[in-house]
Amino acid sequence: QVQLVESGGGSVQAGGSLRLSCAISGSTYERDSMGWFRQAPGKEREAVAGIAARGGAKYADSALGRFTISQDYAKNTLYLQMNSLKPEDSAMYYCAADPGRWSWLTLVEKVFRYWGQGTQVTVSS
Repeated sequence: QVQLVESGGGSVQAGGSLRLSCAISGSTYERDSMGWFRQAPGKEREAVAGIAARGGAKYADSALGRFTISQDYAKNTLYLQMNSLKPEDSAMYYCAADPGRWSWLTLVEKVFRYWGQGTQVTVSS
């Protein structure tokens, strides 16, 4: 079992930055892949970025060049640094984990087994 708790969301103006955190607890063997997803009102949940425990990251086109996913293993925390935020980035952001070694490459929601409760990001124009 893996437990995930997101934090760091908030309201920011367009062009601003936020850093989301995801506190991870539980089995280290069931989180070979980690990811960030988001869901805006009335829309389906979509991938933002994925990262592998052994190294490697992948980004959705919408995040490429603006967002950075990283892990601090000593602190058991996953991060998402978001720069140059746009109003269309407004959504609930979720942290996800999966024991699959290559799940992070798929950026597919249904592949990930464990989910946090989410943290809200609102970007105003």
